[in-house]
Amino acid sequence: TKEEDFVENIFVASSHDYILFFTNRGRLYWKKVYEIPEGSRQSKGKAIVNLLELGEGEYVTAMIPVKEFSDDKYLFMATRSGTVKKSCLSDFSNPRKAGIIAVTLLEDDELVNVALTDGSKDLVLVSRHGKAIRFSENDVRPMGRGAHGVRGIKLEQGDKVVSLDVVDENSTLLTITENGFGKRTEFAEYPAKHRGGKGVITIVTSLRNGPVVNVKAVREEDEVMITSSEGIVIRVPVTGINVQGRNTQGVKIMDVRQGDKVVGVARIEPENGEEK
Repeated sequence: TKEEDFVENIFVASSHDYILFFTNRGRLYWKKVYEIPEGSRQSKGKAIVNLLELGEGEYVTAMIPVKEFSDDKYLFMATRSGTVKKSCLSDFSNPRKAGIIAVTLLEDDELVNVALTDGSKDLVLVSRHGKAIRFSENDVRPMGRGAHGVRGIKLEQGDKVVSLDVVDENSTLLTITENGFGKRTEFAEYPAKHRGGKGVITIVTSLRNGPVVNVKAVREEDEVMITSSEGIVIRVPVTGINVQGRNTQGVKIMDVRQGDKVVGVARIEPENGEEK
């Protein structure tokens, strides 16, 4: 990898599988695995921008590998403004080279994340002001590609969604704030509600903490990479981050200098996963 670059995600796929690339503008591009240049273990690979016909200011926010576009799988999407949408995976089986619309966005809205589900999952949305809402995907009916979606969380003025995650009771929810503080919280702490509510506190966004930057569902064996706006990068084992209740401030995870702030959080695959 290049300097300050790191592996964020690894998945296994056969040459005839598809990789779905979702962008911040709500568009979907896909490639067959064999269309992606094969390289040696030591090679740097090729930038995604050279593989997809992305527009100016457009970037990938989610990648999902699929073997087939079945009717019993769903793509669940969330936007910055708190809108959510569920569509059948089979609706996306005929994309075009220039991409297709996955969700219709209002002006100034962006697609935050996309999850592949089986129709029976709980999901959690987390906002920049530290609010989280957990609800069943059954609260959202399947919609066509061009649909706008429905309200997932009611946001306060100036707030926005930073994360969408699938609830996994074997994981904890890691929250990181702009000033380098964070914590892990058990999913059992988040009561299941109907979509569209204001949610509950997931971390106290005090003057000390600053707003929430990102949230990740993590397991004990994972590590996370945290990046600041000045290019400082640290790698932290998940086991070194305390598990605390929702209505707490967390602990310092990264020393952030005055004028700097945390801008990125990535879940790192465990080393044994990389070897596989």
